[in-house]
Amino acid sequence: MYLSKEVKTNIFAKHGKNAADTGSAEGQIALFSHRINHLTGHLKNNRKDFSTQLSLQKLVGKRRALLAYLYDKDIERYRAIIKALQLRDIIK
Repeated sequence: MYLSKEVKTNIFAKHGKNAADTGSAEGQIALFSHRINHLTGHLKNNRKDFSTQLSLQKLVGKRRALLAYLYDKDIERYRAIIKALQLRDIIK
């Protein structure tokens, strides 16, 4: 699989509080962004893969919900994760 344990650990170590912190909003957003980028590349080659398209839409919705949560709770953490992942401002 494209997402090995080492890759996940690196993502959480870079964007979370530490490598073992898999539940923070920043770590989850970073993981979703990595998966979204992978699925987007897959869909560029396989345009009729509708199950992957549905999975991608669900991941984007989950990431958007986490970003909205972070925006409401702590705007500085929101701005930091947007800048670190180079996401444009999706909401508000």
